[in-house]
Amino acid sequence: MKRIFLSYLFALLFFLPLSQGCTKRIPGIPVKELSPIISPKQAATRSLAMKEELAGMSEVVENTVFTEKGGYPGYRIGPLDVLEITFWTGSEHKTDTVVVRSDGTISYSFVDNMPSAGLTAEELDNRLTKGLSAFVRNPRLDIVVKEFKSKTALVLGEVGVLRVPYYEAGSGKVFLEGKTTLLDLLVLAGGYTKDADIKQVKLIRGGKIYYINLYDIIYRGDTEQNVIIDDGDVVDVPELPEYAERVYVLGEVYRQGVYRLEDASDLMAALSFAGSFTGTAVEENTLIIRGYQSGEKPMVLTADINAILKRGDIRQNIPLVEGDIVYVPRSTIGDVNEFIINTIPLLEYLLYPGEYRDAYWQSQDLRFK
Repeated sequence: MKRIFLSYLFALLFFLPLSQGCTKRIPGIPVKELSPIISPKQAATRSLAMKEELAGMSEVVENTVFTEKGGYPGYRIGPLDVLEITFWTGSEHKTDTVVVRSDGTISYSFVDNMPSAGLTAEELDNRLTKGLSAFVRNPRLDIVVKEFKSKTALVLGEVGVLRVPYYEAGSGKVFLEGKTTLLDLLVLAGGYTKDADIKQVKLIRGGKIYYINLYDIIYRGDTEQNVIIDDGDVVDVPELPEYAERVYVLGEVYRQGVYRLEDASDLMAALSFAGSFTGTAVEENTLIIRGYQSGEKPMVLTADINAILKRGDIRQNIPLVEGDIVYVPRSTIGDVNEFIINTIPLLEYLLYPGEYRDAYWQSQDLRFK
């Protein structure tokens, strides 16, 4: 099926109408004048506003899971948490286990229905000590959370499995035990697998979706994306697409095809994988089509490969980004607008195959009605 798809794709490109015998160079953007840009997918998913939101979410000092007192985070007690309360009498002590009720209250000794949800262990200790003071002289208590069961985050996708005494993590719920960053959460879930697309991790909070580049957090120290997890958060670590991040090399080359961006990271590397030019190629008018989105006009860049090979102009050898289409024409292209119009069906088929397929079958249905 893939072979049929690529054969159709290359045939479509072969018959693209091009201006024959025109001597005017295509008025695209010369690559040596191009400012560094990020991947079109990154640009679409991580806007400046989203980056600022993520930065704020990475610096919070309290949420529904924890609160900071004196610079130290304390866990907020909630329903179904299991508390261990130790009552001291001199050097002797008695320890009891208490479960926080669904309404957020507990009963202990002479004190009934004391509200505890939202309090830290220290705050509950102070309130319960004050309550017992009406019945016991100088009560001394120690309260710790024995089992954390009230706050959870859901982790989905390409994560491992980690078994601990109180829960089994992995693709599923992870119980939060206090201030937890995104990296902390993924460690609790067993880490990401080798097939994980860590540059497109999705965080869902309150019905809003945030895209996070985990690679930047781990390898570039971008702590502003390492958000603090809140109760009810959903983190989805997607699987890498079949070709992972990819670029396309088409036109007058010996091996047209789809190549991994990891291998074809710049223009010359991509052309090397494609077996270099054919005898009819116009190398000085090599094009890079970048950032195409359905219904919008893409950016068209021009590169003079002869300038690289014969004059050593390495400015022409630009880094490629995901989704770039490198096209080596057989003749000089005169009108960039006409070229784009003629190329749009190819771009739709290449970059949005699902939508192209649906549109095709819809047209067939209308045809036979």
